[in-house]
Amino acid sequence: MKILRSIHSLNPEIGGPIESVRQSSLAMTQRGHEVEIATLDAPDADWLGSVAVKVHAFGPARGSYGYTPRFVPWLRKRRAAYDAVIVHGIWQYSSFAVWRALRATTTPYFVFPHGMLDPWFNRTYPLKHLKKLLYWRWGEYRVLRDAAAVFFTSEEERRLAATSFSPYRCNGVVVDYGTAAPAVDLDLAREKFLDRVPQVRGKRLMLFLGRLHEKKGCDLLIHAFRDVWQARRDSDLHLVIAGPAATDEYLRELKASASDPPELPITFAGMLSGDLKWGALACAEAFVLPSHQENFGIAVAEALACGTPVLISNQVNIWREIVASEAGFADEDTREGTARLLNRWLALDADAQQRMRGAARGCFAAHFELGRATENLLDVIASFAARETRPATTLTLSRTR
Repeated sequence: MKILRSIHSLNPEIGGPIESVRQSSLAMTQRGHEVEIATLDAPDADWLGSVAVKVHAFGPARGSYGYTPRFVPWLRKRRAAYDAVIVHGIWQYSSFAVWRALRATTTPYFVFPHGMLDPWFNRTYPLKHLKKLLYWRWGEYRVLRDAAAVFFTSEEERRLAATSFSPYRCNGVVVDYGTAAPAVDLDLAREKFLDRVPQVRGKRLMLFLGRLHEKKGCDLLIHAFRDVWQARRDSDLHLVIAGPAATDEYLRELKASASDPPELPITFAGMLSGDLKWGALACAEAFVLPSHQENFGIAVAEALACGTPVLISNQVNIWREIVASEAGFADEDTREGTARLLNRWLALDADAQQRMRGAARGCFAAHFELGRATENLLDVIASFAARETRPATTLTLSRTR
């Protein structure tokens, strides 16, 4: 098949599905498919040079919505060259433009909302929700309604999406989603990370790795870690918070909280990628993500791939698979719940921790490995692309395991 993927930006600092799009596109080409990416980035954006497949950059786009006049005419002209188009993300022009270009044509398109229909956003940002309500009927409702299928990465995401806006109509399909195992020497990666952050060498490392945003619960983690550290006074315990900040103001707030008391062992490591990222994940005793809302969490899957157990909130939509696999713990997205996660891990003896490390690798292989997820996605796309007419009723396919 020849597949076009549409995404607002491929800038890795934005986070979200970008790394998965890059990885799975390469995995598709390795299976004999031809993949291209359409983005609203400027053609000279630095990060486009490292993408392994052909990229069509239609920016620089206007504003956060990302309007650009060139995308729709280009896609209308070339649509017959593609067997399928996959849209990643909603609420921006990259999804609406695909609908404008492909509605009422024979070229099927598919949409990954990537958690952007979670009602948490409506509760947390009521003013933005009002804007979305005005846009919904005119924009995203039609994008989802006319898609060949809307792809959800868990049954929980599919269920929550149906509660956010009305009217709501789509062919909802639950598909596998995953990431690649580390293709690096983890021992060397560990040393590179420890050279970068020498103050954590020999410490019992708790790790947060991801975009520093209020929805991730970074503030909860700092408060909970302080509670646990002050109760235990374990000189070997250390928390590393790694990732780009959503805003400079939020980063300043987090650092101010982490400096009270001044001796609190918390290090901000900045954005880590490549060997440094894998080294941090491999060095950590546990990966911690107390998110208020998390559709999937690529970093969670990457931690599991390194054999690092995960301590997550039950607002991370894949928490059930992780708990059932005994690859980590889940609790409420509160300060108290996060503290319980840390204490549960620290209370385990060495043998129990080692068993959980093995279970983490097993959980990754069974649920989140990229090759398995890519095969499942291609099978689902092929089944729709082969149909002369699109399905008229809501559909949910169970994941293959």
